Parts: sequence; C-alpha cells; structure tokens
Amino acid sequence: MIVAMDGPAGAGKSTVARLLAERLGFRLIDTGAMYRCVALEGHRRGIDTFAAGAHEQLGEIARTLPIDFRFLDGLNRILLAGEDVTEAIRTAEVSKAASEVSAVPAVRTALVDRQRILGAANDCVMEGRDIGTVVFPEADIKLFLTASLDARSRRRVVQSGVHASASAEVTREIADRDARDMGRAVAPLRKADDAIEVDTTHLELDQVIDLVLGLVTARRS
Repeated sequence: MIVAMDGPAGAGKSTVARLLAERLGFRLIDTGAMYRCVALEGHRRGIDTFAAGAHEQLGEIARTLPIDFRFLDGLNRILLAGEDVTEAIRTAEVSKAASEVSAVPAVRTALVDRQRILGAANDCVMEGRDIGTVVFPEADIKLFLTASLDARSRRRVVQSGVHASASAEVTREIADRDARDMGRAVAPLRKADDAIEVDTTHLELDQVIDLVLGLVTARRS
C-alpha cells in the first residue's frame, strides 16, 4: 500500500508521516530529504546550481548517490553513502539549495525513478510535494497537508529554536519557498484532484495523527 502525503513547507508532513508510518508499520520515504542530499553533495563538491554544466552534474549525483532511510531509536535517519546527514541536510543553506536543485529536470527525473522503485517494493508512507501528482498518481490514498502561513511560520520558529523576533524572516522564507515550489515548471506543488486535504492550522499533533490514521485505515478496509 502506498500512502502519498504532499503539502507545503511547515505543514507538518515530516512529523505526521513519521508517526503514521510507525503506527502502520510501513516504511517511511522522505522524498524531500533525497533532494536535500543531492543539494548537500552538490555543495560539498562546489557545484553552483546556475553554472554551465551544473544540471548534468547534479543529475548524475541524483542517479548514483547512495541514500538510505533507517529508523534508529525511534527517529527516521537519513544516510548519505553511510554517513548520517539527518541534521546536516536541515540547515537553512541546504534548504534553499534543495529548493533550487528540485527544479532541475535531470535531478527530478532521476529521483522520481528511484522513489518509484522504493515505493513499489514496500508498504510505505511517501511524503513530498509531488507524490500524488507525479511520483505515484495511482497511490492507494493521497493526503494533502496544509496550514495557514502564520501557523506554519510559528511551528518553524519553535522547531528551529530561533528567537521569536526572527518570525518575520521565517515567514518570508516559507512564503518564498511556496512561490518557488508552486511556480516551478517541473512538477509544481499542487493538490491532486483526488487527494484528501487535511488543514492542520487548528489541530494538535495527536488530532492530526488520529485523523490521517483513520482515513488510511478506512481505505485499507
């Protein structure tokens, strides 16, 4: 069974997808982390996303980079060629680079192919921004998590530990990310026509988990 979970930055996809996968006993595939890994590796190799020939280099990285997901001590850890990069790929610098890298057609083609192979081999919860529209349009159930910009900004401030005075900057960064994700020419962020929208603005985490678990359980039966 494939559970596709899409939505904008800060809507709670990563946390909800992790907890949902644990409750179901499914494999969790964080596709955004795959783009972040490509961005991190590209940065380490000194590749400028906008330089001549960069797209071919990044596409090659996306095709060949060893990326693995493992639950360790209750956390979903991201391994890049055996190195735990779970924290390294969550920096603001890598986040911005990942948004740029995700718009590169060669990278998207390579990673979508890999995501389909991973999803076909397991019962999984796959989260990202184009799972229900591009990667697995035939997914058993499609969930689209969303929340108001203010709510997403508040959550990001709490998660990142930055001072509350930086909330305006965080809001701008999320709004910019939304614009890039929804405006890109390749696989833009949008809700699939048959996806179930879950607005988490006024819901606690436990309420969201109970809601999506109920939706998935109903679909399985």
